[in-house]
Amino acid sequence: GERDAAARIQNALNMTLQERKTVTRDLGGTATTSEFTDAVIAALSG
Repeated sequence: GERDAAARIQNALNMTLQERKTVTRDLGGTATTSEFTDAVIAALSG
């Protein structure tokens, strides 16, 4: 399958969650889901 792509997405998610800057309310933050998604995409592009 797409193991490399899946690993990149997982790493971007982990980076975004660990930074704690752009997390949603259910995770203790204030970001919207769109803001969280944008942060994950930025981490992928990083």
